[in-house]
Amino acid sequence: MVANLPKYTYDDYRQWKGDWELIDGSAVSMAPSPFGKHQRLLGRLTAKFNQELEKSDCECEAYPELDWIIDTSNVLRPDLAIYCEKIEEYPKTTPKIIVEIISPSKAINYEEIKFKIYEKEGVEYYILAYPEFKKVRIFKLTQRKYKKIYEGSGKFKFTICDIEIDFGLAFK
Repeated sequence: MVANLPKYTYDDYRQWKGDWELIDGSAVSMAPSPFGKHQRLLGRLTAKFNQELEKSDCECEAYPELDWIIDTSNVLRPDLAIYCEKIEEYPKTTPKIIVEIISPSKAINYEEIKFKIYEKEGVEYYILAYPEFKKVRIFKLTQRKYKKIYEGSGKFKFTICDIEIDFGLAFK
């Protein structure tokens, strides 16, 4: 981080126009908007997770592109987050699963910066989806550290709500 960058808070963030995230008080632009294949994959994954969650009869639901207010210096907008509580406005608790769809230009943001934040905040499963390669990498929090437990484009069964997602179908 550059020492001369201004630091912002959630109160500042609420006033901004456009798409932003706030990471350790630094403004991070989410422009330009995602490509069509990104949004298509996001739509399919949201539908698949919600279908499986409804079948499981648990209280969890998938929320696409919803701001997660971690604290006054950190507001992130995961592509998809699974919460096991009713969300009326913005979530302030840790999601159980987060999916980020990786664009090559922002890979470091997801693979390093957000990876560390999600790990620290206790997100149980972190999924990196790569549209270019039609595969996912799934990390599970084990003893407060992420461990890669799956890489591919097939079916994966989560312990949360005992759901199974066929990632191959989402990439078609």
